[in-house]
Amino acid sequence: MDQVSGRLRALTAVFRRPAPRGAPSGRHLASAAAGGDVTGGDPVNGYQLLEKVAELPVSTWRYTWDPPEIRHLGPMAQDWWAAFGVGIDDRTICCTDANGVAVVAIQALHRLLAETRREVAELREALDGLTAPAAPAAEPAPPASPLDAAVDTVAP
Repeated sequence: MDQVSGRLRALTAVFRRPAPRGAPSGRHLASAAAGGDVTGGDPVNGYQLLEKVAELPVSTWRYTWDPPEIRHLGPMAQDWWAAFGVGIDDRTICCTDANGVAVVAIQALHRLLAETRREVAELREALDGLTAPAAPAAEPAPPASPLDAAVDTVAP
């Protein structure tokens, strides 16, 4: 199967699926990314992706055919392509890719938050050890002999 017919199969699969129970319409948008339908599966560095997401320019905009009161929010496709290099071209952002980037970024943020919480807990524990109330000063031990007492009281 060539790329075009494969994409057409995935696209038409979206419109043949029934809507989930309680959905407001008879159809819903879904991507055909089942294990048997995809190849590759290369790992992604979530921390690097998160840095790219943080640097990605985002703005509000409208399509030229939209009425003036309609606004959209998101990156430009060219910036998306430059940052991630996923999708078909630098003119569109595929919903599957946008979802994937969002999930990986959320996972990276979750790991950073968990690491930060662990570090804060360790620092609090160390701080508690430093700020524990000091034990009351012990009374000085009595001198061992009258001669020791006499030596301790003589000025140098």
